[in-house]
Amino acid sequence: MKARIKLLVEGGKANPGPPLGPALGPLGVNVAQVVQKINQETAKFSGMKVPVILTVDRKTKEFQIEVGSPPVSVLVKKELGLEKGAKTPGKETVGNLSLSQVIQIAKQKGGRDLRAKVKEVLGTCKSMGVTVEGKDPVEVQREIEEGRHEEELK
Repeated sequence: MKARIKLLVEGGKANPGPPLGPALGPLGVNVAQVVQKINQETAKFSGMKVPVILTVDRKTKEFQIEVGSPPVSVLVKKELGLEKGAKTPGKETVGNLSLSQVIQIAKQKGGRDLRAKVKEVLGTCKSMGVTVEGKDPVEVQREIEEGRHEEELK
């Protein structure tokens, strides 16, 4: 029988204290080994909260770690060095991204359809009060639909 534990850890900074240690203790796994592996797998997300799913086989004590991707809003804030988005998006602008930065964030999220991911990032930018190339993100979405940024999206 396998146990699944869902966690939200700071990239590269998991530790054997709560909530991880108490959750792993009853499963009989080497907590230090699990923490080390989580930190290896999440190191590239340093400074961000990352979803992690830990699956432990109760009989063999073997474990697997699946690292998710931080939410788009977290990636946008990191890219701009922001603490939070706008209080009144649409009236307040807290930052501006280049289209290449938006594409880079979309690539970090993964998936097959880059164009769809870029549109998702643009939607998040809109709700956070972030412009793209100095424009409203909805306008940039429209430009993508019209085929104006094909070269960048390859």
